[in-house]
Amino acid sequence: MKKLLLILIILVSFNLEGQTNLNQLIEEINEIKSNIDGDIAVAFIDLSNEENQILINNTKSFHAASTIKVPVMIELFKQQRAKKLSLNDSVILKNKFKSIVDGSFYNMNINDDSDDIIYSKINTKIKLYDLMYSMITVSSNLATNVLIELVGAKNITATMRCLGADKIEVLRGVEDQKAYDLGLSNSTTANDLLVLMKAISIGKAGSNEDCEKMISILLDQKWNDMIPLYIPKEVNIAHKTGSISGVHHDAAIVYLPDGKNYILVLLSKNLKDFDKGTKQLAEISKKIYTFMNL
Repeated sequence: MKKLLLILIILVSFNLEGQTNLNQLIEEINEIKSNIDGDIAVAFIDLSNEENQILINNTKSFHAASTIKVPVMIELFKQQRAKKLSLNDSVILKNKFKSIVDGSFYNMNINDDSDDIIYSKINTKIKLYDLMYSMITVSSNLATNVLIELVGAKNITATMRCLGADKIEVLRGVEDQKAYDLGLSNSTTANDLLVLMKAISIGKAGSNEDCEKMISILLDQKWNDMIPLYIPKEVNIAHKTGSISGVHHDAAIVYLPDGKNYILVLLSKNLKDFDKGTKQLAEISKKIYTFMNL
């Protein structure tokens, strides 16, 4: 009886300490948040103990920027499973897209894209898998538009609803200026991206094999100036960033060496100082990493 009582005391003490640490983390994050000149959202969940979670403005809508490329990837794998396409198929790479406003044509500008290599391949055959890989790892906008046109924006949004992401909206490709001017943009919430990254991490965003392939691609992300910035290089981080003027996002699955994993989504908009805001958001990531290693 005494031994049982001692065990219960230890468990209660451990839980109280864990809650204290979580509360302290929340205070530290709110302190950083209060010093960011802009609007932010945070969604964090410890996959080894889902009671450890932090949700700040998690249902607030943000321009999705390039985080929308994760839903596009999920839809590509879904349509491959349904035998509507194969990622080994090739298409002629074109740079001509229709605005959702009036059907008028527009082109992508190499100077506004993060992937200049792909422009040398216009009018040549390129594999869907290679387009998808460039879309995620170097955030190619040209590749993204080709793939959205192929699988259909409405289909992408419908699939996101099936996964439990109930507010994310995929309306169009990238750089559709007429649509942007009318406020017709792809949007998301931190909660939706949390749902999607978790679904990928636990094998629910497709088959286990498909999810493993998605994770492998996300691990090759080349833009690492937010969630990974202050985290040791040996920590594996599968993530997707997104940015436009005053907006910077990152959504990640973080794999710790001890086997624990967590999901972290950081969204921002109306950043007055983009670089400073990015580093402040990276500080939030560092705080969560430290908490997970206590």
